[in-house]
Amino acid sequence: MRARAGAALRRRRGGRRTARGDRVRRAAVLPDRAADVVEARRAREARVAAQHPDLAVRDDGRRRAAEHRSHAQVGGRVKRAWLTLVVALAALLAACDSKPAPVAPPPAPPAVVAESRPQPAPPSKTRALWATRWDYRSESDVRSIVANAADAGFDTLFFQVRGNATAFYRSSFEPWAEELGGADPGFDPLAVAIEEAHARGIALHAWVNVVPAWWGGVPPKNPLHVYHQHPDWLWYDQNGARQPLQERFYVSLNPCLPEVRYYVVSVFADLLARYAVDGLHMDYVRFPCEPPVIPSGSGIDYPRDARTVALYEREVGKAPDVDKAAWTKWRNEQLTLLVRAIRAMQREVRPSAVLSAAVGSDPEHHYAHYYQDARTWAAEGLVDLFAPMNYTKDNALFASRLETWRGVKGAHRLVMGLQIHDQELAVDRARFELALERCDGYSLFAYSTLFDSASSDPELTSAAGRAKRDARRAQWLPLLREDASAPLQSPSTSSASK
Repeated sequence: MRARAGAALRRRRGGRRTARGDRVRRAAVLPDRAADVVEARRAREARVAAQHPDLAVRDDGRRRAAEHRSHAQVGGRVKRAWLTLVVALAALLAACDSKPAPVAPPPAPPAVVAESRPQPAPPSKTRALWATRWDYRSESDVRSIVANAADAGFDTLFFQVRGNATAFYRSSFEPWAEELGGADPGFDPLAVAIEEAHARGIALHAWVNVVPAWWGGVPPKNPLHVYHQHPDWLWYDQNGARQPLQERFYVSLNPCLPEVRYYVVSVFADLLARYAVDGLHMDYVRFPCEPPVIPSGSGIDYPRDARTVALYEREVGKAPDVDKAAWTKWRNEQLTLLVRAIRAMQREVRPSAVLSAAVGSDPEHHYAHYYQDARTWAAEGLVDLFAPMNYTKDNALFASRLETWRGVKGAHRLVMGLQIHDQELAVDRARFELALERCDGYSLFAYSTLFDSASSDPELTSAAGRAKRDARRAQWLPLLREDASAPLQSPSTSSASK
């Protein structure tokens, strides 16, 4: 009797194990949403390499892991934990295919968290600088960016490493940026930036564009790029037409699709697991639908592919055109699902990192037109730091927007984004002073405003552009250095409103 009971118990346990194994195997065969995403990508690379040897994507990240000077890697523990995270994400996504539940990453094992230096308390006032992906092409360019930022007194660097679903670091998911030749350039820009920044006492935040899929009027050269691999993830209008390539702007991924959210979270999880960054800085965390994407008066509406509309109608119970307010609200909610998923992942993979967002200067306008619900993000604690892009020359408008954001941010840090507009020095400087007085600091856009860079923009490379930059640097660097060593005095009300 005891033997028969034991055999029955073993059969029941075996059945449960088989059922669990079947569920995992079913998740693993979902194309490009599989548990073994990296292995699926390797298989695709092998096929493409046979057909296009000149475009083969080399997996140099693994072959050169020992060369990563600034990676906080923990060897096999990171790999096993990362695969566990991918399995969990894939299983959750498979479940979400049958019901309208949002995709959000479950807790990942602690082993995913890479070791890094102890994180100091944030400064009382942040003095940050945005450095774009256009500003560097070589290792010496990267080192110069960090050295110049430190010399000018900046304590935080938002260093762009993802612009349009290509990488300026050794990514497990996305190809090297075409700006770097589309292949490993022989150095890792993000690793070099981390090394240089930490040596100089600067916080290094990896700046990533979230929604854009590609930039410019010519498609990506690499056939493994998401633009080619998943045309169904791009935007389609109500007439079934795909968003056309733009000469000097982006085409975008559709964050209303659960698999797109899963993909973006996976890309960022890979970055945070393998690089000792001090923060992840999200840009274009919105629907980039301004002209030329939607020409004024055209009536074009994105995204309106059949799957997105079906998801909306299943959840809301009406067609998009029936209730425009509900359609706007739902698109805001889909982007918030993505931000919520990124936040949950970041808290598990690298909890010490600061999660920040470059956001629109007018939160109501961006809610209505770009589906960026910053008020909800603040209320739910989905980001640690907001950086509104308050780029106006009008100091009264600058101050008004600043006060609006002070009411939005809640307990989170508010670092006001600003520019130097070559106005009278007192007028330009008043914006810096107001940001230091009323906010938690400022972030200057951008590096090329003050320093020579690798950018090929004619406005920067022309003789007139260089002369402006030289004059600006001579005027502003002493002030920025003085500010870093002795904080500026609070501005008068009159100077702030000039």
